[in-house]
Amino acid sequence: MKEISVKGQKRTATGKKASKELRKEGMVPCNLYGEKKGENGLPEAFAFTASFAELRKAVYTPEVYVVNLEIDGAVHKAVIKELQFHPTTEALIHADFFEVTESKPITIGIPVKLNGLAQGVRDGGKLNLAVRKLNVTAPYTQIPEVLNIDVTNLQLGKAIKVGALSFEGLEIATSPEVVVCSVKATRASRSAAAAADAEA
Repeated sequence: MKEISVKGQKRTATGKKASKELRKEGMVPCNLYGEKKGENGLPEAFAFTASFAELRKAVYTPEVYVVNLEIDGAVHKAVIKELQFHPTTEALIHADFFEVTESKPITIGIPVKLNGLAQGVRDGGKLNLAVRKLNVTAPYTQIPEVLNIDVTNLQLGKAIKVGALSFEGLEIATSPEVVVCSVKATRASRSAAAAADAEA
């Protein structure tokens, strides 16, 4: 996975009022969750803040990054866990990060890339990508930037499901029954099939 750096500062004042003031200053309230757990057994949040300008390079992109959070001199490797946007302006209003290590597996959505010209497309069909990301589980050092899927032999009217895929060193967390891509018949392909039937 690619890495990107984001600078932040520890946040002492929490709550709605404090968060509102931060946003007015162009800052985004954030939490970092790691190994540390509270009395209830749930991961404990480390509150910090980062500027919108710093966060946008990791948020507004199709790439999936490991984020090097530089907070008050310390660096924490993390992935984005959850983002919250304003319901009307769609501005980023909160970000949660999950701290990662080289040994502990994480589950994260990775973009799918279809490679090759499907046989069904050569026969006049249209290739349809049903899901843009698949959830995979592995230590972050083993997770690729994209999941390459060869569609060369995909026939007209057929589909590739998650259960038919495998990637070295990765466990696929998305349901096996989910359709990743398919080749759908078009008017041209149906006309060609009808003509072939007529000749036969």
